[in-house]
Amino acid sequence: MNLDLYIELIRKGEVVAFPTETVYGLGADAWNASAIKKVFAVKGRPSDNPLIVHVSSTEQIHQFAQQIPENAHILIQKFWPGPLSLVLSKKNNVLDAVTAGLNSVAIRMPSHPIALEFITNTGPLVAPSANTSGRPSPTKAEHVRADFGADFPIIDGDATKVGLESTVLDLTDKTPAILRPGSISRIEIEGVLGEPVEEAFFNDVVKPRSPGQKYSHYKPNAEVRWLNNGEQLEQASYLYLVHQSNVNAPNVLKFNNLYLLARELYDCFRKADLEQYTEICIEPFNPRNSAIGPALLNRIEKAIGK
Repeated sequence: MNLDLYIELIRKGEVVAFPTETVYGLGADAWNASAIKKVFAVKGRPSDNPLIVHVSSTEQIHQFAQQIPENAHILIQKFWPGPLSLVLSKKNNVLDAVTAGLNSVAIRMPSHPIALEFITNTGPLVAPSANTSGRPSPTKAEHVRADFGADFPIIDGDATKVGLESTVLDLTDKTPAILRPGSISRIEIEGVLGEPVEEAFFNDVVKPRSPGQKYSHYKPNAEVRWLNNGEQLEQASYLYLVHQSNVNAPNVLKFNNLYLLARELYDCFRKADLEQYTEICIEPFNPRNSAIGPALLNRIEKAIGK
């Protein structure tokens, strides 16, 4: 794939959507304040919502982080490139527009080959999800076009493999804390670090330290709710997302495991709106049965409005 046009747009201070393994990101030069301002304007994103810096090498971390603690080195060796964002103490020259004025900065290295090639040529990018603020995140290029129009610059890298945003782990305090759950779970992180990890992804956040903490997120126009026990899957205007029920109908989508549901969740949300379903009914699951369960539960409950 020839990325020259998109690389040049970034160098000119423009915004470009590109694929990662989690969701599509809205990329802009992490050192260009006017470009970052465009990201907030395009998305309609609140200015107190911090951004995640995306890098293509561990050396680039030193541009932003004041120091890299030993536990960060351990996690980087294990999980990078991949869907883990690390919150570290920032250097003084990091733009406030990136960090929302916080004394920390979130950094990750995506594993998607197009993202890595792109960032290698542009330098570090901020890259919030490439959707209008509050809407379901995009897992396909067509989702980005639906939100921003056919003329918006998009690098099409097919459907994303994970489908949910990265795990965000705060390493600035004594005890590591997950600010946003993702496909890399608390149990996996604890197993690598050999120490406890807190879960701090709550709704009552005054000043968010991570994307996904404070504001309404991931919401389609259709009402999202849990499927009630014993409820019949027979309402034609509802889209049903199930993992155990054996009903066969055009409006019943079955997923054999939670990873598949996570990968397709936002696409299902957008399908529901495109096909004008009024409700999205999701069969309950035990989040402890899968590493991605807590993240999937988090996104669904955000969409429900909890």
